[in-house]
Amino acid sequence: MIDVIRDWPRRRVGPLEFTVARYADFVSAIAESRVRPAKGVAIHFANAYTVALADSDARYADALMTAASVCVTDGMPISWAGRRFYPEVKSDWDRVSGADVMGEVLARSDFDGPRHYFLGGDEPTLQSLIDGVRRDYPDARIAGYESPPFRELTTEEKSAQDRRIADSEATHVWVGLGTPKQDWEVVRLAAELPVVALAVGAAFDFIAGTKSRAPEWMRSSGLEWAHRLASEPVRLTQRYLWGNPRFVWAAWRGRP
Repeated sequence: MIDVIRDWPRRRVGPLEFTVARYADFVSAIAESRVRPAKGVAIHFANAYTVALADSDARYADALMTAASVCVTDGMPISWAGRRFYPEVKSDWDRVSGADVMGEVLARSDFDGPRHYFLGGDEPTLQSLIDGVRRDYPDARIAGYESPPFRELTTEEKSAQDRRIADSEATHVWVGLGTPKQDWEVVRLAAELPVVALAVGAAFDFIAGTKSRAPEWMRSSGLEWAHRLASEPVRLTQRYLWGNPRFVWAAWRGRP
């Protein structure tokens, strides 16, 4: 089922090519992929900050546009830009949030699959996430989970991690390592393993209950960043002061 995504239209915003997707169709494609794909797939839920980073780092942009990669829109500003620049796909260009997709896919899971592996977060957050999944999505099959060190893994450590994921027979690997680290990791995983690897960032914290999520009206109004900034000003001020203007400039400069 995951292969249908390859047939959907793609359009460029800034330096990145986005798969134009309706939210419900995307969730169905991910949730109904209950066996391992023939080749690994890297799913990137890109927001304005992702576009800004890609505009400043060609290697990062290339990583999000490998043959195995699929970029979807996690952030209303990208949807607004895409709908303005490409009116022919306006009706299909939804916001596709990683946190929403993760919750929906877990809710649709049962004994037949998918089989979920969770990679990321510190130990307390990861354990809270697993407890939350077991409580809220009791039919979801947990193939495994681990919290990697907050440093670059050695080649041997990466190989051992990949073996654990392979041995678990996971079909979906949810990666919460923060941007941009998680995007590099899902590309690497997709190159090494026949899995659907999804870079979902703060979704781990939301399901674990360690961070609050913006209310729906803020998410749909493109103001989720303001909620996150108010929640974590020390960590995120520089990101948004630099990232938001850089996104606007990159999107406008790259318009068709």
